[in-house]
Amino acid sequence: MRIAVVGSSGSGKSTLAGRLAAQLGLPHIELDAINWQAGWKDLNSHDPDEFVRRVAAAVGQDAWVSDGNYGRVRDLVWSRATHLVWLDYERRVIMPRVIRRSIARAVDRTELWPGTGNREDWRMWFSKEHPIRWAWDTWARRRAEYAGRIADPRFSHLQVHRLRDPREAEGLAGRLGG
Repeated sequence: MRIAVVGSSGSGKSTLAGRLAAQLGLPHIELDAINWQAGWKDLNSHDPDEFVRRVAAAVGQDAWVSDGNYGRVRDLVWSRATHLVWLDYERRVIMPRVIRRSIARAVDRTELWPGTGNREDWRMWFSKEHPIRWAWDTWARRRAEYAGRIADPRFSHLQVHRLRDPREAEGLAGRLGG
């Protein structure tokens, strides 16, 4: 079983993917952890070939649960996946989540990906790339994009689970066949 968890920034992709991986006994592939290097250097922009190589190696395994939305590797992940879990939550659900998460991270200064030293900083909040603004700005586009991609014949092999409310994630591992 290879499960790709997708959705807007702040929807809870990493949390759900980690939980599913633990419940199903599968490796968890966090695309952000592959992408983000020390000093907030991202492979997706600075070394795209290496980013694709690392993601290809990760999703080349027999079984996994991934989370992330990187366009550069989306076809690669989706073509290898057997299941797609789309967290298609309304903005009114996502925005409080991403704001709470950003506040908590800025206050506790937790390292986001081990070994990178990358921590949330209040000053980052003014960037258009910050998850709060990114979630707001990309929500509608991402929703339309996923709906179109799911209808694409290249991805007809996927068992799609479109969750519209966070409560629908309860018991998902059992519904996935675990």
